[in-house]
This record gives sequence, structure tokens and C-alpha cells, in this order.
Amino acid sequence: MAINASETMFLSITQVDERRQKYEVCLDAPPHIVSDGLWRSSPQNTRTPMRSFLPLFELQVLLIFAITQICRLILMPFKVPLFISQMMAGLILQALFVGEPVGSYMRVLFPYGTHDTITTITSIGFVLFIFINGVQMDFSLITRMGKKAWTIAITGLVVPILTAVAFVSVLKYPLLEVVDRNYHSFLVALVSHTIISFAVIASLLNELQIQNSELGKLALSAALVSDILCTCATTIGTVFMFSEGHSSKEIITNLVGLFAMAVSVPLVCRPAMFWIVRHTPEGRPVKDGYLYVIIVLLFVLGWVSVKINQEFVLGAFILGLAVPEGPPLGSALVKKLNFFGTTFLLPIFITICMLKADFSSTYSSTSVFAVSLVIMLTHLVKIISCILPALFCNMPFRDALSLSLILNSKGVVEIGLYCFLYDYKIIDGLTYGIMILSIIVVACIVQWSVRFLYDPSRKYAGYQKRNIMSLRAWSELRILVCIHKPSHISSMIDMIDLCCPTAESPIIVDALHLIELVGRALPIFIPHRIQRQESGVQHRSYSDDVILAFDVYEHENPHVVTAYPCTAVSPPSLMYEDVCNLAFDKVASIIILPFHLRWSTDGEVESEEKSIRALNIRVLEKAPCSVGILVSRGSQRMREEESIRVGLIYVGGEDDEEALCIAKRAMMKRGMKLVVYHLVYEAEKEWDEREAMEEMKHNIRYQQIVAKEGSETAAFLSEVAKEHDFFIVGRRHGIESPQTQGLTNWSEFPELGVIGDFLASPDLESRASILVVQQQVALKPRKGWLF
Repeated sequence: MAINASETMFLSITQVDERRQKYEVCLDAPPHIVSDGLWRSSPQNTRTPMRSFLPLFELQVLLIFAITQICRLILMPFKVPLFISQMMAGLILQALFVGEPVGSYMRVLFPYGTHDTITTITSIGFVLFIFINGVQMDFSLITRMGKKAWTIAITGLVVPILTAVAFVSVLKYPLLEVVDRNYHSFLVALVSHTIISFAVIASLLNELQIQNSELGKLALSAALVSDILCTCATTIGTVFMFSEGHSSKEIITNLVGLFAMAVSVPLVCRPAMFWIVRHTPEGRPVKDGYLYVIIVLLFVLGWVSVKINQEFVLGAFILGLAVPEGPPLGSALVKKLNFFGTTFLLPIFITICMLKADFSSTYSSTSVFAVSLVIMLTHLVKIISCILPALFCNMPFRDALSLSLILNSKGVVEIGLYCFLYDYKIIDGLTYGIMILSIIVVACIVQWSVRFLYDPSRKYAGYQKRNIMSLRAWSELRILVCIHKPSHISSMIDMIDLCCPTAESPIIVDALHLIELVGRALPIFIPHRIQRQESGVQHRSYSDDVILAFDVYEHENPHVVTAYPCTAVSPPSLMYEDVCNLAFDKVASIIILPFHLRWSTDGEVESEEKSIRALNIRVLEKAPCSVGILVSRGSQRMREEESIRVGLIYVGGEDDEEALCIAKRAMMKRGMKLVVYHLVYEAEKEWDEREAMEEMKHNIRYQQIVAKEGSETAAFLSEVAKEHDFFIVGRRHGIESPQTQGLTNWSEFPELGVIGDFLASPDLESRASILVVQQQVALKPRKGWLF
């Protein structure tokens, strides 16, 4: 083997077996890890930067990172998965090796002997990725999954495997003639493409931003079942695969060791981790010492896995399943390892795996066609086997097709699996290259197709009126209130009081406590009343304050208020799905959201939550009913003996009509004093809506305000801002009128509308709370080429 001295880290290389590609190498011991620097280089000194492992590793990482980021920027408009840019970086690097004179420089930067070094180091990123996904899995959900998830998971896994076995059994001898020496690799390619990985599905749904949708939750549940079954099958199969030539005693020893590790880790480590959770004060982080012990145990179990003829990642996966998901321990481990493992090392590992594929060799076109055809047929059978049970469970065809495509997706886990099979010579270079390329093709097709086929908001599109204005007289009112922090509880209860629940017109409240998803992959939704009815006991919950407050409020208002507290744990960017889904399922007439700014008792802005603002904007866009944003400035509990001064700013439009309906309900409460300010361009003799007000027997004052431009409206609002305890206004988004002309340019928070934004300004020094109302927006279903 002729290699220049500058293109290898070894002193000499001698080929000993050409057919098996075995070489005898000679190197310095100990190897050169660090160099003596650029200025101490000499012909006699071999510890130069380009002959030392650490400087070369740093240069290689820098080059891979730069190419990866460039690929990411180029591919971003095409909406491809993130890891595709990392694979494309490997293809570019491989192309650079071929061309000259760049190839000679690349062989100096990536000399023979450093590939194993960078692969070994970056494979730690893959191990940590598998561990983090194991931590984020809620293994106990398997016992609580419905029949739909189990049916789709088992059918989508078993049917393709049985089809593959039947295909190989019937066409064994014709296949041997076609693929010849690649027959073993052919079988591995056939079976490996039937695997469903939870980590891949979770990553895909996260990129598509649909893991909170009904389809996303079903896909995650089915993937969890399939992943556990696949792991059990592959680990047992690995024992026999690597036991060829070994005695039966060694095989039994490996099986016993595998069983012992699978049982002892959950039985010993999980109780110990729960002990750590119990000894961590509430609201305080887990001690770093505990985290470091778990990380060390992770690598110890990996070493044990290798000793029993298993892959290193198996120990990491089992330990990850044993870690209690979520805060405080699971979330702490994810935060500690996520950057180093998933963000830094894993992309380099993916690029190196792509770099290993050899596309320069000449292969038989027949073999290439045979392996490619088998991969295509395997995915086709898998799609059909997932669609049929989904249709049997009465899923729409469009959703069933989307689900089957999601469960067919390939990603980082398959890249690591194929690289492992290639390193251990289980598959040849031809099969490895085709399987790696198939990951790119399948991942892109799945992501593009699901983006086109599935729209989570499609089910909200309809003609059913879900707003307060459309309610019949004396009918019950269903409200969904959203709570992020304990400080939101009292203001939401005040809002319910404002709507005046009575025996003739009761109020049903769904109190949704929204919690950020940290340290787990599966979003969860907990209806606490149903949970208590089924178990008969009170469970400790992060939502205890919310549950207690609304239980007390319901007890104080018997037969007029019914409260259903529930908790949703999901990513902040997808919390709007939980809100909209619950409002849709419960047929709510209005959703009440807290404003993202919080005021202190002296009127100063105390805190700002940007994630809450993003949630409010998405709910306004997607909500299946009316929406109200509550700007709370302190608590004014609406007690019967208090006199509450309510102001309604009316300009016109559907949003203002909805605000008027809320004001009409508020006036049924004793002690309420309502002033309706009707902003008009010119004086009118009478107001059509005034007749509706005359039906109520409370203190109502109607005042017509002439405002020919925005400055006059601003001056008027500044005068009345301090005269009221509560304002109700319509959002009037997208509606232009002379009364508000010019105010839009000064609007800081468009979600409040022009008038609501002006009243919420701290410059007014007002203590009044504000409810900004948007009437239900009719959503149009997105049309596609499939029904």
C-alpha cells in the first residue's frame, strides 16, 4: 500500500491480506497526542501539529462544522431534516478527497489513522443521544396506551418482517444468482428497514412541530411500543450473530448477562434515582455529584454491554429508561448532556458515518438495483401495514397516510446502526452506501409529504359558531382559562366572576395549567378530576395550587360554577395545540389567556414572558372559538358588596359585539357599574345596540364620543383610564376606522388591538385591568391533492 509519509499517522503500513484488506501498521508508543507547536518544528521532531492527534482532531472538527453550517443555510429553504445537512457535509468532504489538488491537502488534514480517532470520540455523542432519548421516554406509558397505538405498532412491525421472511424463503435461489456474495448484506438491509425508532420519530415530529397534535401523540405512542419490541429482538439476535464459532456455554452466558443487566438496572438504579429526587428540595436543582455518578454509570454499563457481545449504546439506553423522566433529575441530565452530546459531537459523528461510504468503487448494476428494489418494497409494505389498521380505527385517509409515512421515517439512529454493521463487516460497502443514501431520500420524502398532507388546525375549520354572541339566552357558558403561574389564578377567577355565573346561566370552567416540557419526549395531558375518579385518591401534582383554588371556588359557588382543572406538559412552541384541542373538544365559547406582562402592586412592569406572548399570538390565529387576553393589574376580587366600575369601548365590528355580550353578562352581577363609550366619527341620534342595554335593570351609562382621528381617541382614553377598575374592548384586528387612524403606528402589542394596546400602556399610570376580546375567526381548511 503506497501512502506518502504526510498522509498517515503511522510510521509504516504493510498490506498482509489484499482480499480482506488487512494491514500491519507501526506507530510510536506512546502516540503523539499534543504537538510541540509550530515554532519548534524540525525534521527530527515528529511532534508537529500535523503529526499529532489533538491538533488534527481540532482542525477536522472545525472544517466539518464550517461545511455543515454552510449546508444548513443552503438547505434551510427546502425544509429538510437537520441531520441531512450533516450528511451532505460528509458527501462534500468525500468529493474533496477525489479532486486534485484539493485531495492532497485533504489527505494531509485527514491522514490515514485519524479516522478511527475522530469516529471513536464523536461516537460518544451518539451514545449520549441514545441515553437522552431513553431518559425522555416514559416507559410506564406502555401500560396506559390504547388499542389503536398497540395495533398500529405491532402490525407495522410484524407484517413487514413476515413479508421479508416469506420473500427471502420463496426467492432464495434466484436472489443468490443475482446478489451472489452480497446475499448476507441483502438480508440485513431487508430486516433493518423494518425497524421503527422512537428517537427518530420524536425528532421528526419536533421539526414538524406536530408532536402535540393527535397524530403526533399517536405516532409517538406507536413508536415507543415498536422501539421497545425492536430493541428486545435485536439484542437477542445480536447475541447469536456474534456467537458464531463460540460454544453453547458462551452463548448462554451472554444471554444470562443480557437478562441480568436488563432486570437489575431498573430494579436497582431506578429506586436509587427516586431517592435522589426525594432528597432534592422542591424548586432546587439536583446536585452535580449525583449527575456525575449517573454519567460514570452510563459508561460502565456500556463497557458491560460490550463484554456480553452487545453494542455499547445498549447499556446507555437501558439506563436512560431507568431515569425518572421530567424534572428534577431527568431534565437536569438532559440539560447537562444535550449540548456536548447532541449539539457538538453528534453532527460530527453523522458526517464521519457519511464519509465512510465509498461511492468511488465500481459495483454491479444488478446488485445495486436488487438492494435498492428491496429497500423500496420494504417501505411500501410497511406503509400499507400501517395504513390499514389506522383506517380500520376510523382515521381519515389523509391522516392515516401521514401516520404511516412518519412511522417509515429514518434518521440518526439508523445512521449509527448501519455504521455499526459496516464496521463489524456484517454488511459490505455497496449495501452500506445504498442504505445511507436511502436515509436521505426517505427522510426528505417523509418530511415534505407530511408537511403537505397534515394540517393540525384543519379540524378547527368549520361553520359551527362557538362564541358568546351566538349563545342562547340563559344557556350555560363554557370557558377555558389558561394558567402558567400561580399569580394568574386569582385574576382568572376574577374574570369568571365578571361573567356572573347564576343558576339560570351556569358557567363551566376548564382550568388548563400549562407547564413546559423538559426532560421528556412525550407531551402529557392530565385531567385531574377524571384521574381522581378513576384512582379514588389524591395525587401530588405540580398543579396543586390550581386544583385547590378552583375546587374552593366551585365550593363557594355551588350549582353555578363547575371547574375541571387539568394540566398539559408540552414544549412552549406547541402549547397552543393543547389550548386549541381542549377548547375544541369541550365546545368552549371563549378562551381566556393571561397577558405576558405582569404588573406589581405599584403599577410597574414586574416581569415579561416572551413564550407566553408567542402562545397568545398562535392561539389568536388558530383558536376554534372566541379568545380573550386578560391584562391584569393586581387583583380585584369581584365580591358582591364591592362596586366595580366597568368600561366598554365600542367602535364597531364583530370583536366589539363579542365584548358587548360579555359586558351584558357582567351587568347581571350586583354592584357592577357599566359605562359604554361609543366612539363615532360624527354625532348620531341613537345607537342600535342601546335597545339591548335597556333590557338590563342595572346602572348603565351610555356616552357617545365623537373622535375624527386617532389623536382625539387617545386623548379621550387618557382621561377615562383612571376612572374604571376594568375595561372590555374588542381587538378589531385588521379593521381600519378614522377613530383609530394613526394609533396603529404606535402599537407595541398588536395582539391587544389598537385600543387595548393603548390602555395597557404603562404611561397612562392606570390600575385598571383589561380584557381584549376577539370573536371566533372562521378558518378555511387547506386543500390538497388528496381527500
